[in-house]
Amino acid sequence: MTQRAKIDTDGSEAEAVGPPVVHRPAGLTSAEVAERVARGEVNDVPVRSSRSTKDIVRANVFTRFNAIIGVLWVIMLIVAPIQDSLFGFVIIANTGIGIIQELRAKKTLDGLAVIGEAKPTVRRDGVAAELSTSEIVLGDLIELGPGDKVVVDGEVAEADSLEIDESLLTGEADPVVKKPGDLMMSGSFVVAGGGAFTATKVGREAYAAQLAEEASRFTLVHSELRTGISTILKYVTWMMIPTAIGLVISQLVVKDDNFKDAIARTVGGIVPMIPEGLVLLTSVAFAIGVVRLGRKQCLVQELPAIEGLARVDVVCLDKTGTLTEGGMDVTELRPLDGADETYVRTVLGAFGESDPRPNASLQAIIDAYPDTVEWRCTEALPFSSARKYSGAAFSEGNGENSTWLLGAPDVLLPAGDPTLTEIDHLNEQGLRVLLLARTANELDSPEVAAGAHPAALVVLEQRLRPDAADTLAYFADQNVATKVISGDNAVSVGAVAGKLDMPGAANTVDARTLPTDREAMAKVLDENAVFGRVTPQQKRDMVAALQSHGHTVAMTGDGVNDVLALKDADIGVSMGSGSEATRAVAQIVLLNNSFATLPSVVAEGRRVIGNITRVATLFLTKTVYSVLLAVLVVCSQVEYPFLPRHLTLLSTLTIGIPAFFLALAPNKERAKPNFVRRVMRYAIPGGVIAAAATFTTYLLARHHYSGAGALEAETSAATLTLFLVSMWVLAIIARPYTWWRLTLVATMGGAFLLVLVVPWLQDFFALKLVGTTLPWAAVAIAAAGGLLLEIAWRWVDRRFPA
Repeated sequence: MTQRAKIDTDGSEAEAVGPPVVHRPAGLTSAEVAERVARGEVNDVPVRSSRSTKDIVRANVFTRFNAIIGVLWVIMLIVAPIQDSLFGFVIIANTGIGIIQELRAKKTLDGLAVIGEAKPTVRRDGVAAELSTSEIVLGDLIELGPGDKVVVDGEVAEADSLEIDESLLTGEADPVVKKPGDLMMSGSFVVAGGGAFTATKVGREAYAAQLAEEASRFTLVHSELRTGISTILKYVTWMMIPTAIGLVISQLVVKDDNFKDAIARTVGGIVPMIPEGLVLLTSVAFAIGVVRLGRKQCLVQELPAIEGLARVDVVCLDKTGTLTEGGMDVTELRPLDGADETYVRTVLGAFGESDPRPNASLQAIIDAYPDTVEWRCTEALPFSSARKYSGAAFSEGNGENSTWLLGAPDVLLPAGDPTLTEIDHLNEQGLRVLLLARTANELDSPEVAAGAHPAALVVLEQRLRPDAADTLAYFADQNVATKVISGDNAVSVGAVAGKLDMPGAANTVDARTLPTDREAMAKVLDENAVFGRVTPQQKRDMVAALQSHGHTVAMTGDGVNDVLALKDADIGVSMGSGSEATRAVAQIVLLNNSFATLPSVVAEGRRVIGNITRVATLFLTKTVYSVLLAVLVVCSQVEYPFLPRHLTLLSTLTIGIPAFFLALAPNKERAKPNFVRRVMRYAIPGGVIAAAATFTTYLLARHHYSGAGALEAETSAATLTLFLVSMWVLAIIARPYTWWRLTLVATMGGAFLLVLVVPWLQDFFALKLVGTTLPWAAVAIAAAGGLLLEIAWRWVDRRFPA
């Protein structure tokens, strides 16, 4: 057995009763630290970083479509009036908005990252203190406790039943027992016990440093939305290139007497094919989402997490720290089999010394039963989620030695023990019960719990989170299933869930009875909502089983036992007060530790994804009708009807301004898969109808008007039809109507009317309706197009449901 020294707050060793205490290394001196800093032997890997300002500017400015539009803009500045170059100024404004919003998001993320940064405990000059990971130097002595993440590579210097989980690095789920001299790899974490290790590799030399830096970077990868938009843009590029070439050739042939006008109308046909605003709006919507969540003390470690939460249909909750607050209170002590209560209180008081980093249960016992100076802990078995109990061996001060276990009664007692019936009654009241039992076996024996003699029941009351009931009600209202997955007694967990009016709380399942087959487990999970006595590996298996049935799973937790499940879930959500390991693997960290923040996060995800899906239809309808109009012009060998100024006006009023407001509006609809299919099923018929109606009006106008000014009159009539059909598309997209949506649509219509009636705006945009016959014909054709839109989209809804 080893003697555990009792350490005073100043780092010196207090006098202990019993065998001589083991000397504890003091760590580096201040002079040694300064020397290593001067040599650059510092852990200089950033803990977490959003994209740099330089990267943000580059990503927003140097895009494929900005390059195309930039070239076209320069051409238009040379050959046409400034009003035909307005599209270039719009792109500059859009890019500027994108950069500003992402910089705001960066500022928010970086500020929150500092708040949520893990601060390992480092021992220097004999004194332990929390430091930033960037302040660690080569040779530092870093202390470890349950849940702590190993931040640099090193070698174990002290070990007290130290168990390390290296599964995030090696894939091996079983914890590894570490002894002095063993290697430690950064990226692993402590599941039980404690100790200290010496840093042997820091900075980018550490094993997991590059992986950690890459994983925590502000990114849009692995996003169905982003991937879908990229796929659409790829197809758009393929369609645009041959169409644009054909348009250039046809316009130069048709307008062989006016080269500059031919170029202007060619550019007018190419520019609207590019859905450049869609990429911008996606970035802006995500960035604003990050800022909004940041105001609620929610750190989004990976940007796609916002999208992922919008798709979640199952939320797995850990009871402790999620439904209940971290602290507990001892409400009763029940001695068993005639045990002396005063003696039992002394045992419990001594237990406080057995673990330097007590969990919530042990902390409640420490608060209720102060330590006695006569007893000393000579050996300890730290609490483990896998075994469900902890242990300690004591020298009682009178020459006697004893070994005790403290943990789950249904694990330490044999099935059918009459005490379990008494415990069930307590569990039904939502109380947590621990069993104190004496064992004759050594703590390092695999059968340490065999034949343990029960001495007392410790009854603990858990503090319910005041906002938990409302949060569970929100998920039920939003058709998101909630599953409580806890390591505690199933009956007790069910009672807590019942107090919060959680659906399905009455039917609880003991996870020890769960089938190991994934399909069978998934069926049980679908049918039940509350599970107790779940091991860390089972939590992981349960997440996988739910995913196998097509569910998108979010997992919340704060303890080290939640890490594996958090990592495997579609979205991992950690509490800010959780262990370093849980915060490291989670995509979202609730820094205010409030479970009630989660509905806001889900709502933000739904708002972003639902609205982007909605407004994407506007952008892609424009792309479809632009390509089709160009094809029709090439095939008919006529002049392209529009100048860039006309389509800039239409795009701004029917897409650009409305899309910005619609993208930021509330939206509670759960995101659905198949983004490309859902958008294109509306955009294709919408674009086809808009192109057909516009070209019909244009051909009628070509037969109606003749002489000087005919082309301008034809263009004005075609523009009127295209605007009205595009407004009809906007009116459909804006449904269901609210006062502000109706105001938005009406304002855009009013703005176009203003252009038609104000003389200087007529001249600026070259829009002047001539006569009454063709303008009213254009309105009639647009109305017919609008009716076709209604019929086509209703048919699409029935024929190709999302």
